[in-house]
Amino acid sequence: MTCLDKPTPRVVLVAITKHGAGLARRLAEAMPGAEVCVSARFAEAVAGLPQPVHAYEGAFKDQIGGLFQRYDQIVFFVSLGAVVRLIAPHLKTKDEDPGVLVVDDAAAFVIPVLSGHVGGANAMAEQVATLLGAVPVLTTASDVGRTIPVDILGRELGWTVEAPKLNITRVSAHVVNGNPIAMVQEAGSPHWWMRPTPLPANIHCYQRLEDVDLARHAAVLWVTHRPVPPALWRQLHEALVVYRPPVEAAP
Repeated sequence: MTCLDKPTPRVVLVAITKHGAGLARRLAEAMPGAEVCVSARFAEAVAGLPQPVHAYEGAFKDQIGGLFQRYDQIVFFVSLGAVVRLIAPHLKTKDEDPGVLVVDDAAAFVIPVLSGHVGGANAMAEQVATLLGAVPVLTTASDVGRTIPVDILGRELGWTVEAPKLNITRVSAHVVNGNPIAMVQEAGSPHWWMRPTPLPANIHCYQRLEDVDLARHAAVLWVTHRPVPPALWRQLHEALVVYRPPVEAAP
């Protein structure tokens, strides 16, 4: 596996009603890699699917802990309010929680509820919406505003983030609020902006950190292989996020 290869996410489609099981079957037929979890009373609705089907007995709330442990993406064909109450006792952090999505009873909308960026629920919502002919309802500010997602920038290219979580939070706020941001790229693929819209006007691109007037920017996104001097972390305080692209092997 190369640094750009990522394990296939473990996806489960969950339904607790007969109608929901029918919708889950419809999506499962278009997502052969997804498993299915339904109430045993409605298992007939998903009979014959090639992927694993888990028919549970008893209270549905008792299934949530196991779903959180076994899967990376959980797509619920259950009401949003019920899902919020069911998952609340199991929440840890956005680095640990799976992506959680809700599909409404008409399969018209797909809502990422939890772990939209780091957990991949936003991307999964767009995929599921495409397959169902539905509308993804994204509420993450960087997605709605079509700007840089600081916490996952370059993830598809194998980049890793090097910064305290507080820096990521602070810099993300500067980005979505339209404050001037220095995007300094000294390494890695230049194809990191993957949206069809132009780069927002508050993002200013540079090829070297030395070219940046730090006093004129609210934050710095630095893509580099260089070590970061401790003095620079102190100088920029909570306004620096560093990205490490894969180091290309010599031919």
